[in-house]
Amino acid sequence: MLNKEIMTLALEKAQKVKIDIPVCAIITKNDKIVSIKTNKREKKSLITSHAELLALNDANKKLKSLRLTGCDMYVTLEPCPMCAWAILNSRIENLYFSAYDTNYGAFGGKINLAPLANSKMKILGGIMEEQGSELLKNYFKELRSEKITR
Repeated sequence: MLNKEIMTLALEKAQKVKIDIPVCAIITKNDKIVSIKTNKREKKSLITSHAELLALNDANKKLKSLRLTGCDMYVTLEPCPMCAWAILNSRIENLYFSAYDTNYGAFGGKINLAPLANSKMKILGGIMEEQGSELLKNYFKELRSEKITR
């Protein structure tokens, strides 16, 4: 079940990201937070250090399970195809995201990978979309004005 407090927390955590694209992924089980991760791609110089993948790996370790059945994921930006496929394979039950990504979104923003995976995962996008979109717009505006150094 959607918990707006979790999405609010994700947006707050994403806002604190400085070098990377401000994205936060939170995984919950029974409304308790299992993992909170933000993008670390630039910081780690590692292409796979997207918030979603980091959160999935962390939750796998903490729950000692390959499958994340019974878990929900909250993300501030619609996942890309790489992250989407990992999320689908993790057996996350519900995916909630804030801003749609019309360039790379893999759950309806650009393409939808869910039908290819024959997944029963419930997907709900556009939660607090205005806040999520604004966060990203501000980041890229600052990046273009060279206020953010990579």
